[in-house]
Amino acid sequence: MLILTRKVNESIMIGDDIEIRVARIDNDLVKIGIEAPRHLTIYRNEVYRQIKESNLTAARSGTLPPPKLNLGNQPPKPQP
Repeated sequence: MLILTRKVNESIMIGDDIEIRVARIDNDLVKIGIEAPRHLTIYRNEVYRQIKESNLTAARSGTLPPPKLNLGNQPPKPQP
């Protein structure tokens, strides 16, 4: 994990397209702003985990097996 120190109105860049800026600090809460391309979805971690778990539960309850993930090292196989 990379840990950086930033003050209010300072930011960090992730690649060329994502900027994370410290907007405000109130006691132990830090408010951040994120500028990113619109095609990227951004979730709080707890929401992302709920979505992921819900998707896994739905996939397990169906009659078809979950689709195979393409990790980029093999061409995708057609689904039946």
